[in-house]
Amino acid sequence: MKKSILSFVLGVVTFVAIAQNPGPELLDPTNHSLLLIDHEGQMAFATHSISATELRSNVALVAGASKIFNVPTVVTTVAEKSFSGPVFPEIQEFYPESTSGYIDRTTMNTWEDVNAHKAITGKGKKKIVMAGLWTSVCIVGPVLSAIDEGYDIYVITDASGDVTKEAHDQAVTRMVQAGAKPMTSLQYLLELQRDWARQETYQAVNDLVVKYGGAYGIGVQYAREMLKK
Repeated sequence: MKKSILSFVLGVVTFVAIAQNPGPELLDPTNHSLLLIDHEGQMAFATHSISATELRSNVALVAGASKIFNVPTVVTTVAEKSFSGPVFPEIQEFYPESTSGYIDRTTMNTWEDVNAHKAITGKGKKKIVMAGLWTSVCIVGPVLSAIDEGYDIYVITDASGDVTKEAHDQAVTRMVQAGAKPMTSLQYLLELQRDWARQETYQAVNDLVVKYGGAYGIGVQYAREMLKK
């Protein structure tokens, strides 16, 4: 009888221990790097798969999340000074060019640029999260290239965009078929937080949501003010 009880207790403990281990496909602050590609004015002007307002807010959630959780991040531009212009203010807010050192390129495929490739792979992370403009060119290129080199790739689809919804959707389909994992900006933020008991990032995450999280952020603001004890 005692052996049966002991076996049952050990089984429960083992089950609990297993249940507490997150799946390896989930992102955490230390198991990946982030690559933000060409979130610049000229690229945004022709983007119609998502509104500029929503796109900027989503990019802010991603950049802010990576900053809060100290995710190794690379910001890259294409022809910044001669054609495409500066990156979104929402990226500059968290990663000022003067301190972050954006990598400017001429190649449409970031992976083919020697300096960009060195910066990205130099982070030493096998999981890479990407977002940028346009999805069918500047995201498909590095995603397919990185997968071919053995990297595990995630694409934040609502922090990316293209000239048409069709172009964006087909690009996402193509990347998913090749093995990329699609996700959204808010999903990225909450996947990194994962547990509201993590007080060291709790306040910063909620502040970010209030500022850039749309209706969800309004809800957080409402709760803060109306549910005070």
